[in-house]
Amino acid sequence: MEANLNHNLSRYVSFTEAEFSVLHGLIEPQFVPKKTIMLREGEKCNFEAYVLKGCVRKYYIDEEGNELVLQFAVEDNWLSDISFSIYETRPSRVFIETLEDCEFLVFTPESKEELFARVPKFERAFRILVQRNLSATQHRLFDSVSKNATEKYLEFLQLYPTIPQRVAQHYIASYLGISPEFLSKVRKRLAGG
Repeated sequence: MEANLNHNLSRYVSFTEAEFSVLHGLIEPQFVPKKTIMLREGEKCNFEAYVLKGCVRKYYIDEEGNELVLQFAVEDNWLSDISFSIYETRPSRVFIETLEDCEFLVFTPESKEELFARVPKFERAFRILVQRNLSATQHRLFDSVSKNATEKYLEFLQLYPTIPQRVAQHYIASYLGISPEFLSKVRKRLAGG
């Protein structure tokens, strides 16, 4: 399980075994059952989690009570609410819920800061992760206003190829910003039906 995390971070920066040993001493394994709300709107997020196993969704609830999915996190992805809670120290505006039984490796803000102090190279790796996340978020925002439903769904399948077999269709429709009924039509059309 630590090898997956090592590989994830080594894509950006090279680390020694001794440096990875510091990381492994500070990150905690955690099992979270399916359908657990890990973070609620209004709470302060106190974790960053690397997904070893499972599927999670990050969403918010609009004024009409609709759940709008912002992100899915599956194996080899990171999950948190860094935009509002971790770094801004404001209450979260999102919910984070496990959709499957999940296994994580978890940092607290304190353990992550200790890692950066002890092995500064990790700060560079996490900065690159944040930059890549920002780029992906901007790309998604652009796609949401410039692409039609079919194009968005095809790109979604490239980004999350295992999700359609793992989560309810209405979550995917919410992520794409379309109704479940319209998503069914898109899928049927793509299947040649």
